Amino acid sequence: MTAADLPANETERLAALRAYDILDSEREQGFDDIVKLASAVCDAPIAVVNLIDRGRQWFKAEVGLGVRETPLETSLCAHALLQEDGMVVPDATLDPRFECNPLVSPDGGLRFYAGRLLKSS
Repeated sequence: MTAADLPANETERLAALRAYDILDSEREQGFDDIVKLASAVCDAPIAVVNLIDRGRQWFKAEVGLGVRETPLETSLCAHALLQEDGMVVPDATLDPRFECNPLVSPDGGLRFYAGRLLKSS
């Protein structure tokens, strides 16, 4: 597995994230509705709204995972941070960045990934 590099603006990005004071907050119906809709529209068993913190990705809302956070080392989303607006991976088993990722392994089963960045001014 290839861990994602840190974005060039990592210090500023983390400061902006912390300013929202949303990390580790309670679930909210609006966010839950968004992931349910995304899962249904994309016919995907997993959908999340997550925030990339230092060393972890934290899920404000999720369907199909059953956890509220995972380590950044296994995060496909951390790689999306390095793109201008996000990324699409048609088959993660064919992408060398995720070759040994446990989420992509036969037991993990994650194949398709699409991620869009949430941006602030």
